[in-house]
Amino acid sequence: MQKITLEELVSFLKEQGFVFPGSEIYGGLANAWDYGPLGVELKNNIKQAWWKKFVKQNKLNVGLDAAILMNKEVWVASGHIGSFSDPLVDCKKCHSRFRADKLIEDFTHGEITGDGMSNEELTQYLKDNNVVCPVCGALDYTDIRKFNLMFKTFQGVVEDAKNEVYLRPETAQGIFVNFKNIQRTTRRKLPFGVGQIGKSFRNEITPGNFIFRTREFEQMELEFFCVPGTEMDWFKHWRKYCWDFLVSIGVDESKLRYRDHEAKELSFYSNATTDIEFEFPWGFGELWGIASRTSYDLTQHQEHSGKDLTYLDPETNTRYIPYVVEPSVGVERMLLTVLFSAYDVEKNTSEDGKVSERTVLRLSPALAPYKAAVLPLIKKSHGEKAEEIFDEFNRHFSTVYDETANIGKRYRRQDAIGTPYCICVDDNTIANGTVTVRDRDTMEQQTLSVEDAIKFIESKLEF
Repeated sequence: MQKITLEELVSFLKEQGFVFPGSEIYGGLANAWDYGPLGVELKNNIKQAWWKKFVKQNKLNVGLDAAILMNKEVWVASGHIGSFSDPLVDCKKCHSRFRADKLIEDFTHGEITGDGMSNEELTQYLKDNNVVCPVCGALDYTDIRKFNLMFKTFQGVVEDAKNEVYLRPETAQGIFVNFKNIQRTTRRKLPFGVGQIGKSFRNEITPGNFIFRTREFEQMELEFFCVPGTEMDWFKHWRKYCWDFLVSIGVDESKLRYRDHEAKELSFYSNATTDIEFEFPWGFGELWGIASRTSYDLTQHQEHSGKDLTYLDPETNTRYIPYVVEPSVGVERMLLTVLFSAYDVEKNTSEDGKVSERTVLRLSPALAPYKAAVLPLIKKSHGEKAEEIFDEFNRHFSTVYDETANIGKRYRRQDAIGTPYCICVDDNTIANGTVTVRDRDTMEQQTLSVEDAIKFIESKLEF
């Protein structure tokens, strides 16, 4: 599989209609991206795949869709207002601004993240290892200071402290404040989990690497509530469950690794954290974080709100605050990981010795924006029948119709956007109702009835 640089991928995705720069006709907005016709389908398919595996098909879990705007006291209790900050540093020479820990992470290509380092340790590392400014090359930084990542706004017509609200920086707190509501209405016994997909917002100092780190993003999070003392077993369970899910949707397993956090890196409330990392062109980066958060979140909200968030265990008739294991992944990072795993440029040699290339996006059929493309061999002769077949296919799964250019170019076009199957409509279709089904990856073809072709493709959409 041919490697692709980040710059090449960005250009490819814009050309094909996956991702566009936000507000482009006005000169854009830094770190804002719009998802085009193919990008929104791929993104939705990723979310649906996660929801299917983590909520619909998992008897232990239920779903939630909490509000983006929450009472300010939620963020006081969770610690976000007081301590949700990044180590900010400026280059004195060119005045560029950076996260000190990300300077180190980029410098070491992901081998050292800076997590758990104090400001003094971060400063010393920059000096000792000659981590120069990536913009001007100077090694002359300001002292590190804390920068809160919360986006602040106001609710109502008066802009004062009483009306301050924040765009949520994570979806997890919506689950925690609804723990009692969910447990009561679903009558769930521990262990059980609550899954949520939603937008989050962080005023990142140095967002970058395309959609890898953005200020507006979507998260797919599960908060799994369990009996204290069993959390490490569940931590190991979800650690493997997440890895297996990535492999099942076509992520290149050879580029995945676990990175267990050392004791000094752990958040004060966590007793275990593992990142599943993917090897991007710039090095390994965090894809999925799995954290054992103990009882910290529910305890904080109970103490701050004055509401009882304990669980009455029917087995022991005792009350306690559950422990929580949290697997959290960003939709955009997963999309980027899927794309880097799927992109390929394949060289083919014809019978006369000519070498040609074709770009293939080897997406899992379950994730592909279109599952099939209906192509009339000759528009004038087969177009009307092809449109009938397109309507039939489109009732079963997402299908695209293409009658522009010769059949070979149309095959290549569908290969490049990841369509797993092309359906060629020709004279035999009109004569006996059969179509030619072409496989994207192998380019092999088989003749099937329309009904059998639909069943065949549907059978390939599971993962």
